[in-house]
Amino acid sequence: MPEPTMSGKRNALPGSDDIAREVLPNGIVVLARENFTTASVVIAGSLNVGSLFETADKAGLASFVAGSLLRGTRTRDFDTIHETLEGIGASLGIGGGVHTTSFNGKSLAEDLPVLLDLLSDAVRNPAFPADQTERLRGEILTGLRIRAQDTRSVANETFRKLAYPEVHPYSRSTQGEINTVSSITLDEMAAFHQRHYGPRGMIIVIVGAVKTQDAIRQVRDILGDWHNPAQPAVPALPDAPALPETRQQFTFVPGKTQSDIVLGWPGPSRFAPDYQAANLANSILGVFGMMGRLGKTVREDQGLAYYSSSRVNGGMGPGPWQIYAGVNPVNVKRAIDSILVEIERITSEPVSEDDLADNKANFTGRLPLNLESNEGVASSILNIETYNLGLDYLRQYADMINAITREDVLAAARKYLSPRAYALAVAGPEGES
Repeated sequence: MPEPTMSGKRNALPGSDDIAREVLPNGIVVLARENFTTASVVIAGSLNVGSLFETADKAGLASFVAGSLLRGTRTRDFDTIHETLEGIGASLGIGGGVHTTSFNGKSLAEDLPVLLDLLSDAVRNPAFPADQTERLRGEILTGLRIRAQDTRSVANETFRKLAYPEVHPYSRSTQGEINTVSSITLDEMAAFHQRHYGPRGMIIVIVGAVKTQDAIRQVRDILGDWHNPAQPAVPALPDAPALPETRQQFTFVPGKTQSDIVLGWPGPSRFAPDYQAANLANSILGVFGMMGRLGKTVREDQGLAYYSSSRVNGGMGPGPWQIYAGVNPVNVKRAIDSILVEIERITSEPVSEDDLADNKANFTGRLPLNLESNEGVASSILNIETYNLGLDYLRQYADMINAITREDVLAAARKYLSPRAYALAVAGPEGES
C-alpha cells in the first residue's frame, strides 16, 4: 500500500508508489491501482494492431476485425458472450484504431476473472461467424453511407488526403470506404487476426476494488500462456512532411444548407517535446472558454460561423492539428480569411500573460476532475504507459504545465502552423468557393 504523505493522507494523484506495474514473460504489460471506495473494477488497454498493418485496398480491415471479436468465438457464440456480460452487470467493448486496438470493460470486483476470460477469448479465439460478421458489415456500410452525406465528415476525410502523403495511414479513414469494406472476406479477416494479434506490446490497466497483486495474478493466469511467434513488429510510419504550399478542395454534397470547413496541418506526436506547448497554443486558439480566439472572432464578433474551434490530436505519430467551422455557404471565404488572421496572429506574436495563465489554470484544474472515476484513472494510466510518460507523470503535470512560457507557445505554433501553407477542405452546397 502507498505510504501516507506528510499530512497523513494518501496522495490523491496516482503515482509510482500506488501503481503496480509488471511485464509478463509473453510481453503483456499489466498496471493496477487499488480503489476500495467502490465495489467495481475497470479494465482499459490496447493491443499492438491497427490500420497501420492494412493495405489501402483493404482499408477498414483492422477496424472490422476488432469490431467482430465480440461477435462470437470458437467456444462462445454471440448470445452467450452478451448473456454472460448482462448476467453479471458488466460491460466490455473493443475497437480498432490506427496504431492499436483498444478495449474497455467494467464489472464488480468479484467478477473480474469472468471479464478477463471473456476478453482473452475474444482477442485469442474469434470465430468470425458469417451471420454476425455480415450483420456488422452492414452496420459499417450504413455508417459509411451516412458519413458520405455529412459535410463535416466529408471535409475531414478530404483534409486527411490533402494533408498527408497517399502512402501514409493517416491519409485514410480507419473505417475504410464502401468499396474496400465490401471486398473484405471472412478468410482475410481470420488471416489478419492470426498474423497480427498477439501479446507482445499489449497493455492492461486494472483500477478498482481489487488488490494490485491479485489483479496482476489474474491477468497472468488468464493471458500469460498466450503466444504468437508470427506477430510482426510495428512498422515505422512514413514521413509526414510540413506542407510546402496550400492544398485545397471543395466537395459538393447535395441537399445540404451548411458548409463545413476543415483547415490544418500535420501536428505534433504525443512524444514531441513541445506537445504540451502546442496543446496550450491550441487551447488559446480554439478551445478555452467559448472556443478560444476562433470562437470569439469568427463566431461571436463577426457572426460568420455556427461553430469554430480547433484540435491538436497528438498520438503515436504526427496527428493532424485542425481547425473546424460550420458556416452559411455565402460566408465560406470570409470565414476562411478570418481563421487565417488568427493563425497569423498566434504564429507572429506571443500570447498574453493573462491568456497563458488562464489556460494553464484550466489544464491543471481539470486534471483532478478527470481522475474522479476509476475510468478516468485507468485511462490516464494507459496514456502514461502508452507514451512512456513515467508513473509519476500526473504528480509532475502541474509543474510541467506551469513551466511553459509564452515563448514556448509561440515556438510551437510557428513550428506546426502556417497561414500560407495549409490543407483546406470544404464540403457543402455548390457555389461557396
